[in-house]
Amino acid sequence: QVQLVESGGGSVQAGDSLKLSCAASGFNVDYYSIAWFRQIPGKEREGVACISNLDGRTFYADFVKGRFTIARGDGENTVILQMNNLKPEDTANYVCATDGTDYYPEWADCAILGFGSWGQGTQVTVSS
Repeated sequence: QVQLVESGGGSVQAGDSLKLSCAASGFNVDYYSIAWFRQIPGKEREGVACISNLDGRTFYADFVKGRFTIARGDGENTVILQMNNLKPEDTANYVCATDGTDYYPEWADCAILGFGSWGQGTQVTVSS
C-alpha cells in the first residue's frame, strides 16, 4: 500500500529554517516523481516543489526559488524539503504527493499525469 507521511513542521520566526521530510512506504521514491504542496485554509492547494522521476530534475514555485530545496533523502526512501529564510506567508500545512491523476498543468513537466497518494501534511507556522 502506497503511503506518504510528512514530518518536520513547527513554529518558527521569520528568517529561520526548517527541514521537512516525506517518508514513503509501498514504493521506492527513486522511481517516482515526488512533490510538495501547501494548503492554506480558504485557499487552493498550491505546488511548492517537485523532483522528477526521470532525471532528478527539480522544479520550484517562483515564490520559493532560492529559499527552498527539494531532494531525495540519502538511502531512507524519503524526500526532503529544506526551507530557508522562511516568511510569514509560508505559513501553511505542507503535504507531499507522488504520481497520480490530480492534474496540475503547471507541474506537468515533473509529473505528466498529476499527483496522488497525498499525505496528511505537517504544519508550518512562521511568525514575524
